[in-house]
Amino acid sequence: MHIVLETVVQAALPDVWSGFDRKLFDQLSPPFPPVEVVRFDGCLRGDVVLLRLNFLVFRQDWESLITDQQTTADEIYFVDEGVRLPFFLRYWRHRHRLVRHESGGTVVIDDITFRTPFWLFDYLMYPLLWTQFAYRKPIYKRVFKA
Repeated sequence: MHIVLETVVQAALPDVWSGFDRKLFDQLSPPFPPVEVVRFDGCLRGDVVLLRLNFLVFRQDWESLITDQQTTADEIYFVDEGVRLPFFLRYWRHRHRLVRHESGGTVVIDDITFRTPFWLFDYLMYPLLWTQFAYRKPIYKRVFKA
């Protein structure tokens, strides 16, 4: 399954890139499930992010590795891939793209590919994951004002 969400923010590309830090990561976590950030190395190749999802009656760890990061004059991106995933996911690849916008701002693009253990479950998870990432749009706009 593939989800792509785009958000135009007012801040310039270098400012948005410098703002992709632990503080932003904490703000992007949706209300449910509550997420504890156990480890956040950053957004560069080789960095690790370890989250603990709290589903009230049980917890699940989600560990991702930053497998790629590139910078050009018009785009900066990094890719996190799932290493240890919650039971409801079998594959996770999230390409975070920051693209220079013609207005002088930046387009933040969440480009996500995922699979669950069963193809039917992919279709059930799609709207849930789409909602989780759409939740980020107003946060990006608020954090990255010019």
